[in-house]
Amino acid sequence: MSARAVILDCDPGQDDAVAIFLALASPRELEVLAITTVAGNVPLARTEANARRVVEAAGADVPVHAGCHRPLLRPLETAKQVHGETGLDGSGLPPPERPLAPGHAVDAIIERVMARPAGSVTLVPTGPLTNIAMALLKEPELAGRLEGIVLMGGAIGLGNVTPAAEFNFHVDPHAAEIVFASGVPITMFPLDVTHKVLVTPTRLERIDALATPAARAVAGMLDFYRRHGRTGGAEHGPLHDPCTIAWLLAPELFSGRHCHVAIETMSPLGMGRSYVDWWQSSGRPANALVMQEADAEGFFDLLVERLARL
Repeated sequence: MSARAVILDCDPGQDDAVAIFLALASPRELEVLAITTVAGNVPLARTEANARRVVEAAGADVPVHAGCHRPLLRPLETAKQVHGETGLDGSGLPPPERPLAPGHAVDAIIERVMARPAGSVTLVPTGPLTNIAMALLKEPELAGRLEGIVLMGGAIGLGNVTPAAEFNFHVDPHAAEIVFASGVPITMFPLDVTHKVLVTPTRLERIDALATPAARAVAGMLDFYRRHGRTGGAEHGPLHDPCTIAWLLAPELFSGRHCHVAIETMSPLGMGRSYVDWWQSSGRPANALVMQEADAEGFFDLLVERLARL
């Protein structure tokens, strides 16, 4: 089988960085056409530089495009308290040497998707969905050209930035609403599944023991992240964003069901909440495959095996 063509849209963020490493370590399965960045965990100037830092650390030749510097309608909220001032605190990665690729991320997404046969490109957003929503609005034919969207965001149950909402959807709920109404096949990794993929000391030691530059960077990032990214009194930090890439590589690691998902954009208290119709009580047609279960040991086996290649 030929490699699946993907565009990674992200806001690195330690867990975004691990997702990039995992994708770039898997060229037989994934052809990374581009990495596009958006403001989210940290401001855009940080996220685009961080993406370039990771690409260089992986020894890859993939263009990185900077995208939207703020949400569609709301002021930007970041998560520096989780990811540190740089977004990649703990990585030890140097500043990037290669420049940004020319052109806005939204245009880069449109150009690459439209240049490929219909149904051959998958978008993998792991940050706020601003770039994706803007691309869908700017190019009305884009939705029909995509193979799908595999995203990290939302929650079946409780949120992590407010009682109701997960961070990515809360930062730009209007963008999330556009994406879920687009008709594109969506695979959604909510907090409910990513909180089952935990960075324990034993799992961290396995990565650190690889002793490669990339593995050391990942171990350093995850050591920082597991101490700052815990929610709800959890003992270990969840590793959200790489679940999207792991599913593309080994879908048997996850399970879920097709549901209708709606996004709250009106209530200040619930802004960004994802209403997942798990029991199909609304009668609305499903618009997403929502994951709930994960084989965490299998996930980390895959991650360690792929990091060893870099």
